[in-house]
Amino acid sequence: MTSAGAADSSYPLPPSPAAPAAKPLLIVKTGSTFEALRAQQGDFDDWIARGLGPHALPVLVVDRRTGAPLPEPSELRGIVITGSHEMVSHRAEWSERTAAWLARCVESGVPVLGICYGHQLLAHALGGEVDFHPGGLEIGTVPLELAPAARDDPLFAGLPQRFAVNVIHRQSALRLPPGAVPLATNAHEPHHAFRVGRCAWGVQFHPEFDANAMRGYVQAHAAQLDDAAAIEDRVRSTPEAASLLQRFGQLTAHRNGQQTTWMTPGGR
Repeated sequence: MTSAGAADSSYPLPPSPAAPAAKPLLIVKTGSTFEALRAQQGDFDDWIARGLGPHALPVLVVDRRTGAPLPEPSELRGIVITGSHEMVSHRAEWSERTAAWLARCVESGVPVLGICYGHQLLAHALGGEVDFHPGGLEIGTVPLELAPAARDDPLFAGLPQRFAVNVIHRQSALRLPPGAVPLATNAHEPHHAFRVGRCAWGVQFHPEFDANAMRGYVQAHAAQLDDAAAIEDRVRSTPEAASLLQRFGQLTAHRNGQQTTWMTPGGR
């Protein structure tokens, strides 16, 4: 017998409810970098995971080229689609299936960030047009200018009006999806960034590229460039662009269930 007010150890207390497992942030892998770069610093998904930072944990990677299945949108708190050396306009079966799944994710309100190929695939999935850019290849560290809508955008708000980005692309979103909001442009590419709805973004540039990765791409394409040495000399780090990955990781960390509650960087 126990004294008044003391717990009776002969009657076990019910177990405390376990904390729900954190939903992962999914990296949809649509391609790989050059073997030499991969040996030095990992692949596209590694670069993105590092850029997302600790707020993005846990991270799940699915390589769509292998036919690996994709989770249901409700099982995820965010999605990043990588770049690729493939072309969206080639309409590979795995790519088209991924596009259909992406459309479902956007409709479900899951935050999405598409990078380069992922940017174009997102545009294609939602009714835009993707094909070869009439101006040809854009490569190197180039200037970017934000559109007026970026000032109040949950991902881009607070960034400078102009900053440098690293790029390598032959194809583009020639026509944005219906209702898309343009967020960034430059002299070569009018659709460097866009948003659809509240939480689906595409960026044609590469926030995950450091200067070493960008130099590797310039060197790999040197035979196709009239001014490869000058382009390589202009390559540099792009911290403002890189911050978008960490921002996306932070923003998805505030997602609760199927409701997306945004907190702009800095708590504003």
